[in-house]
Amino acid sequence: MPAEHHGPGQYQLRVRGHLDSSWTNWFEGMALTQEDDGTTTLCGPVLDQAALHGLLAKVRDMGATLIAVNLLEDPSPQNETIKA
Repeated sequence: MPAEHHGPGQYQLRVRGHLDSSWTNWFEGMALTQEDDGTTTLCGPVLDQAALHGLLAKVRDMGATLIAVNLLEDPSPQNETIKA
């Protein structure tokens, strides 16, 4: 079972398809990067688990396919990766 993480952290969400920069406000200022493989990576700080679930709900609401969620910065020695 992965270690619990409830505080702020740097997260990376990867979705299928290319999102343009107009989605930055929708995703609360996260940096959007269009990848060569046809996906978009969203990176930025997330305050807590409630905020992370809010971002995931936005991905769902826009109908995008979530590929992965990665915790990039974690106070514990191991980073978590959750594959969708």
